[in-house]
Amino acid sequence: MGDIDSDESALIERAKTDNDAFGLLYERYVDRIYNYVYYRTGNSADAEDLTARIFERAMKHIGNYRDQGVPFSAWLYRIAHNLVANWHRDRSRRKMISIDDVGQWVIDDHGPELSAQLMEDKAALITAIRRLPMDRQELLRLKFVDRLSNAEIGVILDRSEGAIKSLYHRTLLALREDMVGTDYTPPQNRGNLLVRPFRRN
Repeated sequence: MGDIDSDESALIERAKTDNDAFGLLYERYVDRIYNYVYYRTGNSADAEDLTARIFERAMKHIGNYRDQGVPFSAWLYRIAHNLVANWHRDRSRRKMISIDDVGQWVIDDHGPELSAQLMEDKAALITAIRRLPMDRQELLRLKFVDRLSNAEIGVILDRSEGAIKSLYHRTLLALREDMVGTDYTPPQNRGNLLVRPFRRN
């Protein structure tokens, strides 16, 4: 995902004073934000309520929006991230990644073999992921489900792009060490999916 294009930049500027223009931004991003929230709450009613609150907050604060060189969606994801975190904190809930969740991960830059292996190994992988701190679980979701860049994730998690890149690779190493240290045995004649190198962005 690249920087904000000129057409969207103009739309954002209009949206600062024009509700109809903001409505166009809402239509452009509401499905993505809803999916992000639903994925983290697992409840359609809560996801709908939170999504409405996210766009209400975005509309209220869009006058303060400044282009940081990443897509506008990263700013919306940041608002969503904060509201979902508050939602979990208020309810003392810890959203656990499910096996179905991992089935949605897209790791297509290594070809169909890795995708097939992911499906076969996901039960062992999910156990290891659930032992990660929540910020690392969030990072993996943003990488493999929302398909965001390190720069975009940095905006969402309030960290530098370099810090995200470092956290990403530490997370993969932690998963690899966790799975190697368990009784898990990869399918015969096939290596553990985490033994394979992941793309360095």
